[in-house]
Amino acid sequence: MSGNSFGKALVLTTFGESHGEAVGGVLDGFPSNIEIDLPFIQSELNRRRPGLDFFSSPRKEEDTLQILSGLYEGKSTGAPIAFLVFNRDQKPSDYDHISAAYRPSHADFTWQMKYGIRDPRGGGRSSARETIARVAGGAFAKILLDKKNIRVHAWISQIGPFQLAVDSADSQNLINDPSILDFLQQLKAEGDTTGGIISCTITGVPAGLGEPVFDKLQADLAKAMLSINAVKGFDYGSGFSGAAMKGSDHNDLFVNQDGHIRTRTNHSGGIQGGITNGEAICFRVAFKPVSTLMKEQETLNISGEAVTLEGKGRHDVCVVPRALPVVEAMAALVIADHSFGSCWERQ
Repeated sequence: MSGNSFGKALVLTTFGESHGEAVGGVLDGFPSNIEIDLPFIQSELNRRRPGLDFFSSPRKEEDTLQILSGLYEGKSTGAPIAFLVFNRDQKPSDYDHISAAYRPSHADFTWQMKYGIRDPRGGGRSSARETIARVAGGAFAKILLDKKNIRVHAWISQIGPFQLAVDSADSQNLINDPSILDFLQQLKAEGDTTGGIISCTITGVPAGLGEPVFDKLQADLAKAMLSINAVKGFDYGSGFSGAAMKGSDHNDLFVNQDGHIRTRTNHSGGIQGGITNGEAICFRVAFKPVSTLMKEQETLNISGEAVTLEGKGRHDVCVVPRALPVVEAMAALVIADHSFGSCWERQ
């Protein structure tokens, strides 16, 4: 199987399955002599941990990170940083009923067609539990970016049909909104699910990151986001709404602000011609409803026969709150990767 590594200069390779022994990763290309705040990295993993609220999976995992290599006396050595998280609350028997059936909108059928074999235990490698390694790798990248005052910040801007206030970054905001709370509780009672949208800004990025052809900064951000489980859409800057605008309204006019070249507006989302212009990078990521429902669905088994699939297991009503650190992690990895050998290092 290919496609388990992300990045060019800073490369994250992940491994593991949902109900295997562990999930983890190897981060190669991380510079030496960088002080590593391990409690911060663990706090990032805690943000995506299951079982934190009623609308997330009740699977009980501490997700405690173990570093295997690449650190000495609290600093990076320049060697590959290997890490893992053991799976403690495994219940593979929850998936016995789907071992011969294809779950609607899951990777079961496509995986079987590609590899001729699949791991039905929570989706195996295609499970969102793989994102633990992304969050850990992204936390290391955030430590690098922090040294240049670059900040990655994501928030929930939509849950199902509900538009949320700007910068609703904490899932606690959902609990404090009665309408959304009632909506999610009703979905859970019905055995159904919903999707949502995460917005993200990256501030402090200098002009000059990205390449003008195939490695455009927004292209790599799009690949990073679309590689996350359940993501169905990505746009940046004005996004799809820009298609309805006139060029005279959409153009970001340059202004001299205290001796610095800035733009009056930011419809470009901080990127022009595939290269950052120094403004905030702004993008949105759309997540589909969770495909696993706690209700019966009609489907086919591996013999092509019609069967009724019973809803079982431990699953999220909405993945968006737990996906916040995943979006931030992938964004941090993209910016850190593009920063190596760039104008950023020369500044």
